[in-house]
Amino acid sequence: MQKLALVALLGLVLSLPALAADPVIFKGIDVFTTTADGSTHYDFKTSPIPAGFFCPGSAPFTGQVAFRGLPLVTGVPGQLGGADTIVERLDDAVFDAQGRAVTRVQLRALSLVSLAPISTSCGRFNVYASLAGTQRITTMNIFRLHEKSGVFSAPLAVDARLSFVPVIGKASRPLELQGSFNLSGGEPIPWAKPGNASSAPTGAVLIDTNGDGKAETRLAGTSNFVAGARSASDDGVQLPPTALAQECPCGCYYVSCHADPVTLKAHCVTVCGWEP
Repeated sequence: MQKLALVALLGLVLSLPALAADPVIFKGIDVFTTTADGSTHYDFKTSPIPAGFFCPGSAPFTGQVAFRGLPLVTGVPGQLGGADTIVERLDDAVFDAQGRAVTRVQLRALSLVSLAPISTSCGRFNVYASLAGTQRITTMNIFRLHEKSGVFSAPLAVDARLSFVPVIGKASRPLELQGSFNLSGGEPIPWAKPGNASSAPTGAVLIDTNGDGKAETRLAGTSNFVAGARSASDDGVQLPPTALAQECPCGCYYVSCHADPVTLKAHCVTVCGWEP
């Protein structure tokens, strides 16, 4: 289904006349907020947490952990609002005559916590997810459907760390797991050029990228690309609906998901469909 959607989209792009617009999307970061409705989850059915992990004699854990976003720690408190996920576009992306551009992307920050503690024979544990080391690089395809807007697709490679913290007391040793998986790009996501104060490019930002609660890495700010934004010209771009009561500038919010069908892991973010 995803391949068919992208093939159809590419066909539409090739059929459009060349657009007179800024030919470059400048490199920068895109920030997202993870949904809190259980759609973001890690499923341990196919790869259980081993016996004895939580304490001597604990059984293998084969359940599912649902997550919500935990706002990232920034050098300037609140600089990114409630954002918990950052993807960086590493190159300037230049549109060709057909309105297609390509850039490399890398997951730079992730901050999640379980919606509820998991229960084991050793007690209950809150689960925190963050990034484990330098992340692998993937490719983002950007399509311009109108002068200042379009859609994009960006599969992500994730190397994550899960930390299990007892609800009561302390663990006798750090309880951590690391795993690598690939999240498909899902349905194409709208983008638009910044068009108002709330979407204006930001300067560099200091971020906690390793989950230790301290902002230690300086990242480039946002640029002339707003992931998730629609323009008034995008009436034909269909957005997946959501019932989440998120406060977006025009109320036109929706959910976009990346998923790995092999490991049964999924990460879903809420994006605002306001019009620049």
